[in-house]
Amino acid sequence: MVFSSLSFLFMFLPAALLLYFLSPRRLRNLVLFISSLVFYAWGEPVYIALILFSTVMDYVLGILVDKYRGTAKSKYALIFSVAANICLLGVFKYADFIAVNIGALFGLDIPLPNLPLPIGISFYTFQTMSYTIDVYRGSAKVQKNFITYGTYVAMFPQLTAGPIIRYQTVAEQLESRREDAGQFAQGIQRFTAGLGKKVLLANNIGMLWSQMSSMGAENMSVLGAWLGITAFAFQIYFDFSGYSDMAIGLAKMFGFTFLENFDYPYISKSVTEFWRRWHISLGTWFREYVYIPLGGNRKGLPRQLVNIAAVWLLTGIWHGASWNFAVWGAYFMVLLILEKLFLYDLLQRSHNAAGRIYTLLAVLLGWVIFAFDDFSMGIRYFMWMLGGGGIPFANSHALFALSSNAVMFIFLILASTPAPARWAKAVMEKLRGHTILSVTLTNATVAAMFLLCVAYLVDSTYNPFLYFRF
Repeated sequence: MVFSSLSFLFMFLPAALLLYFLSPRRLRNLVLFISSLVFYAWGEPVYIALILFSTVMDYVLGILVDKYRGTAKSKYALIFSVAANICLLGVFKYADFIAVNIGALFGLDIPLPNLPLPIGISFYTFQTMSYTIDVYRGSAKVQKNFITYGTYVAMFPQLTAGPIIRYQTVAEQLESRREDAGQFAQGIQRFTAGLGKKVLLANNIGMLWSQMSSMGAENMSVLGAWLGITAFAFQIYFDFSGYSDMAIGLAKMFGFTFLENFDYPYISKSVTEFWRRWHISLGTWFREYVYIPLGGNRKGLPRQLVNIAAVWLLTGIWHGASWNFAVWGAYFMVLLILEKLFLYDLLQRSHNAAGRIYTLLAVLLGWVIFAFDDFSMGIRYFMWMLGGGGIPFANSHALFALSSNAVMFIFLILASTPAPARWAKAVMEKLRGHTILSVTLTNATVAAMFLLCVAYLVDSTYNPFLYFRF
């Protein structure tokens, strides 16, 4: 079940909210925990046992880490937690990939497990693992109430596609949050904004990418190839940032405050800046639990470059069990190392436009690697973008796609900058002192956006969620 589905909007969410707010405050974590398990079981009934196993395991190991703090037993419990979580990811996400490549390398016919990928496993295993690490470090207090801990792990707003929430960020909120009408209203507004990003922007431009990526050479052109990958760049951004907005909005409805996960990455002036603005929670996780423990930038430049390489190879592999993700990680590893050596300083001294153009081109080329599991298809698409294969610069297919999506591209460009937020803030400033008018305008805008999204969902069958496969 995805947030942008009619069953979620009109069945699950109203029922979960009603049960939650009708329950005594002391039982609200239990209600949220059970609701989250129902949400997960709705789409993954077989793997409900897996998330419960992961939750119970790290709950117990966290207690052991704290109980035996300062001794070898505490360290062993931590090592077991990290190893067990990595093994869970290895078995369910990478088993087929490993078997295929070992078989190809040694000429063996290894039977494939063909295990379906549990939704959200890359996210909740990172959360449970970070909990035991933080307890070991002393940066988070151990949680001895299983329901409270289970609520943290399984909380449905962020369960299936993040953002990755560190326990210490929400520890106090789990124990003593106070829901209020103002926060609930903010949650509705944020959720609706995310729903609009996903349904009205990502889904619509995603259809152009589907069309272009499946087109043969006889119908392709250079312009068509660039339109296609630009459409994919907008689709994946508004799909994932829209989901993050919905998750943050849902959390607010239940009294939680999550950290931001995106900060207008497409206005970046370097690749380094881009990755500080994109999927912030994942970047933070790798920085805190891989980059800094390896030494960060504290042991000289050569060691720092090695640490960057390790982080980005792992980041690539985290996204999926396919070589294109490893190559994608290696591609950005090279760019980030070049920026660390000299390119970042050069970009800082150049005109802002030069940095933005470089970053957009670098990211677009990276999305080609990311989008195609089949290397041959990815290489062919690269060639088309560069005019290879004898294709024309433009043809009727590309010109029609450009003309029919021109207005959409304008909306996408504007929506990927802070401009709309600044305009909305300016309008609200002008309405300061006119409370009734400002509230009416806000509510009317949210209601109109929600109804437009629902109308689209009723009429459309195209509603993918790209990050569900991670």
